[in-house]
Amino acid sequence: MNKKLRSTLILLALLILIIAVSVGYYTFILGKDLEEKQNKLKELSEQILDEADLNLRLETLKKKSLEIDSILSNKKFFVYSELSPVSFFQFTNKLAQSFSSESQINVEYLDQKSEGEFQTYNYKVNGYGLFDEVFSFLSSIEKSKSLKKIKSFTIGTTVQVDKKGIPVYYTNFDLEVKSYFTSDKSFAPSKELIDSIEKKYLYNFLYPLIRTEIPPNVYDLLDVQDARLLALLPDGAFISDNKGNTYLLSEGEEVYLGYLTKIDYKNNMVSFVLNKGGIIEKVTLFLETNDSIKNKKEK
Repeated sequence: MNKKLRSTLILLALLILIIAVSVGYYTFILGKDLEEKQNKLKELSEQILDEADLNLRLETLKKKSLEIDSILSNKKFFVYSELSPVSFFQFTNKLAQSFSSESQINVEYLDQKSEGEFQTYNYKVNGYGLFDEVFSFLSSIEKSKSLKKIKSFTIGTTVQVDKKGIPVYYTNFDLEVKSYFTSDKSFAPSKELIDSIEKKYLYNFLYPLIRTEIPPNVYDLLDVQDARLLALLPDGAFISDNKGNTYLLSEGEEVYLGYLTKIDYKNNMVSFVLNKGGIIEKVTLFLETNDSIKNKKEK
């Protein structure tokens, strides 16, 4: 066999080998993957819906989303995701807008901490204000839809005197507040809800029962101290104070620190009830006679 024929046969054998390997590769390797992809394509083709079906599915999902939002919104509390630490400052500023100008609220951001699955922003809050406003502020924090909790607090009373010299009792407070948030979006509705502020009249249990601060007589009312009963008239009692000012008063009328409670024509006397810094005092003035001037005070 000559050299040329031998080379031709070798090339032919290599060609047959390449063809066999290629056929085997496409048949046993690529063929299997191709079959799987064709089956997957067929499956996806069967799942393709027309536009009407897609719109129906979209509406169903929207209704379901609204139902979930409604359930979350009606919960007592919920926890927002990705909450900003500025949100608590905005919350307190909104509450402060409904308070009187005498009230003051200061907020200081402390740090961020973890509590189980949740995170908290921590704040220090202090200030003072009228009793109703302070407790409305505390209640608004505890009842906020976005979960907030007062960790610790102290309250007390501060006395300030206004321009007329009348003492005003303020409630001062010092709080530590936690505002909760989480990365899980399933704890809160998609839209942020606005907290309602409910203000109620509350009895100020911090108001001192006995006070050293006595308000001045800014309305020039009758000061019963050293007053004299000059006459009893059908219209009321004619009384003068220690400065010589005269007043005609009837039952129930206001005097300095109290009221005229009774005019006794039979016994020629008038009675007052005074509140001197929480100490209740009854004062009786007797009508002047020719023999003497009777002016008794009964406590």
